[in-house]
Amino acid sequence: MFQKIMDAINGCCAGDYKKKIRGNVVLMKKNLLDLTDLNASFEDGRDELLGQRVSLQLISAVNSEPSENDLRGKLGKPAYLEKWITTATSLAAGEKTFEVTFDWDEEIGVPGAFLIKNNHHNEFYLKTVTLEDVPGPGRVHFVCKSWIYHADHYSKPRIFFANKTYLPQDTPAPLRKYREEELFQLRGNREGELKEWDRVYDYDVYNDLGSSKKGPEYFRPVLGGSSEHPYPRRGRTGRKKEDPNTESRLPLLESLSIYVPRDERFSHLKMADVLAYGLKTVAQVAKNGLDAFADATPNEFDSFEDVLKLYEGGIKLSCVPLLENIRKNIPLEFLEEIFRSDGERFFKFPKPQVIKENHSAWRTDEEFGREMLAGVNPVIIRRLEEFPPKSKLDRELYGDQNSKITEEHIQNSLDGLTIDEAIRNNRMFILDHHDALMSYLRRINTTSTKTYATRTLLFLKDDGTLKPLAIELSLPHEKGDEYGFSEVYTPAENGVESSIWQLAKAYVGVNDSGYHQLISHWLHTHAVIEPFVIATNRHLSVLHPIYKLLEPHFRDTMNINALARQILINAGGFLELTVYPSKYSMEMSSSLYRSWDFTEQALPEDLKKRGVAVDDPNSPHGVRLLIKDYPYAVDGLEIWSAIKEWVRDYCFIYYKADEMVQNDTEIQSWWKELREEGHGDLKDAPWWPKMQTREELIESCTIIIWVGSALHAAVNFGQYPYGGYLLNRPSISRRFMPRQGYPEYAELKSNPDKFFLETITAQLQTLLGISLIEILSRHSSDEVYLGQRDNPEWTADKEPLEAFKKFGRKLEVIQDRMLDMNNDVSLKNRVGPVKVPYTLLVPTSEAGLTGRGIPNSVSI
Repeated sequence: MFQKIMDAINGCCAGDYKKKIRGNVVLMKKNLLDLTDLNASFEDGRDELLGQRVSLQLISAVNSEPSENDLRGKLGKPAYLEKWITTATSLAAGEKTFEVTFDWDEEIGVPGAFLIKNNHHNEFYLKTVTLEDVPGPGRVHFVCKSWIYHADHYSKPRIFFANKTYLPQDTPAPLRKYREEELFQLRGNREGELKEWDRVYDYDVYNDLGSSKKGPEYFRPVLGGSSEHPYPRRGRTGRKKEDPNTESRLPLLESLSIYVPRDERFSHLKMADVLAYGLKTVAQVAKNGLDAFADATPNEFDSFEDVLKLYEGGIKLSCVPLLENIRKNIPLEFLEEIFRSDGERFFKFPKPQVIKENHSAWRTDEEFGREMLAGVNPVIIRRLEEFPPKSKLDRELYGDQNSKITEEHIQNSLDGLTIDEAIRNNRMFILDHHDALMSYLRRINTTSTKTYATRTLLFLKDDGTLKPLAIELSLPHEKGDEYGFSEVYTPAENGVESSIWQLAKAYVGVNDSGYHQLISHWLHTHAVIEPFVIATNRHLSVLHPIYKLLEPHFRDTMNINALARQILINAGGFLELTVYPSKYSMEMSSSLYRSWDFTEQALPEDLKKRGVAVDDPNSPHGVRLLIKDYPYAVDGLEIWSAIKEWVRDYCFIYYKADEMVQNDTEIQSWWKELREEGHGDLKDAPWWPKMQTREELIESCTIIIWVGSALHAAVNFGQYPYGGYLLNRPSISRRFMPRQGYPEYAELKSNPDKFFLETITAQLQTLLGISLIEILSRHSSDEVYLGQRDNPEWTADKEPLEAFKKFGRKLEVIQDRMLDMNNDVSLKNRVGPVKVPYTLLVPTSEAGLTGRGIPNSVSI
């Protein structure tokens, strides 16, 4: 093809003079984005006057330098950005278009890449370069999306390739060496501390959560690199060590500058959109004395009405001068949403959806069961296959941990069925947090937390709703872990028994809330996807079709994970302060990473593993749901199938046979390193795909996209709609269930609501928890959703563009179908007693706190 183009060019240009090619360069200057650096514009102008300009050189995709033995593409003459000084610039963030004029001759032919050198003192963000009237192809477009620092920061000039797509073996010979060298640069040399201009993607263990210098209470084990504490790898920063095992931590105010490759950082809009600053603000509360305050006699909510005041005018916290100091010392406009400055009342929050229509419907048993199917953590419930439920814990260490729920507890609540009949008819389900917690429960309960390991049995009624049958609360026995202790509670509607039943449901909520935040959300989306981001950038060239497929689904992930290590999941960080496992939170998530299976992240496989679906070739998605009105699964299967169809269409364009996958050197090195390093603690697991067939590639890419987009959306953006009202999803319990004959029982009987409030999350922790999940549940104004791209010219290949349009059209149809189902009154679980329609997997959304929308990637 290139030879035909060159023949045409040579024919029309023989004997002609040198031609000029005009180009448009879209970029953002530093001073557009950094309001604190007002000298940037002056410095850039001075550099221009001194001849220290921004230069670009075209690289031929068809002809090589005659003196080069490695067949590097022929270089054109340097061209310079024009009118840098006179191009209008303001302090408001925005893009500017500059012109550049290249000398072109037939020896350059079709340009396939260009080199750029920035001789200014200040970096700029290069978005795109477009060449017009190029002899032959006409228009050549380069998608850059990268920060360009002074040339002295790079061992070689920065290179960008045209938006063509090539498998490694199909790359034009003049571009192959450049392709290989670019990947080599991105891998780095694994030495030294990485700086903001470094473009290095590398792995490290989680050795930066604790601090040996701050005292033993801030010690945390290293996660990753051992059989005792396995974990996915995170991005390497190369910071010096406090001790042989612990990487030094940045001061709090420098949290936003923690190293991630600069191109992985939040966009200027997201950085200005409250999110990152909100996290930093919350962390300052924790740093400046929350521990001491929480360990003293904390303020309590005296009634449910006091809690509602959070959303109906705020509450007065005059006894907490810490909050006033924060408000004075951080005079940012957005703080008005959290720390009100209109008098003495602070912490007025948007009313969560779960109480918008009805303040008490969340207390019903029907809503309790419905949220296991349509709430913020709908990925745990499974079908009960044997009664009583059995534990998988080691009997030598933990004794008999099998359930103590008996037939007498539930027999009269099965609508006339026996237990065996209910199990055979797929009517029995369980929310089981017992085994995950029991091995940590004794240590957890040495902190201010006082909680249980829970099992909840439920019955599927004829109308499709779930009826709770019994809740089992388990503790380690005082004589030793090998002795179990359990109490079983059943539903009650009147008297003190109904109050005890509400408390039992609260303990289940505490278990589920912490498991959701640590495992379903953090571990199973944020943490497990980061190695894929790193490996993809290290081994798949931007020219590779699979890089172009996956790249949108990695946006911002490394940045939000790095911030999380600084202020959320670190020792004494926000998560430890607001969820029940406290300082054991991350260690507990490590123990559960052992059972993570990449192939089971595929939604159909997950549903089958949990027994809530079975294979059925006659069903639309190949599986049949055993709970037909299961909103997460119903909507999720639609999204899963759409993603897989798009991935299949895309992969079949480039891979015509399995041998092409096997012979793709970049794919093979990508998958090998991902398994052996990125998820190295599980490298010997038998379930890893071998990456020898097109089907393995398609399934793996579908899982990566699903986890990064839809799964994360399902477990993240419902946090505030459901958990913003902490009574519905408490995250901590502070006292055990009262026993008859003890003073606590009399307290419960005399004022059940106050006892409930004094059992669950304390007031200040509640405020902090709500502050965080409000931030995490918001969409930024520059969000890009599933089925969308931030650049319509992300590839020059027409077939993928058409397949992507088809994917977008399918998502539009799915979205309309979801909204229609929410209006179907026969589907009781889609709206429920609280009148909150299930929209978490609706593909698109507006900015803000919407409870809907699937961003392309794991972010906030």
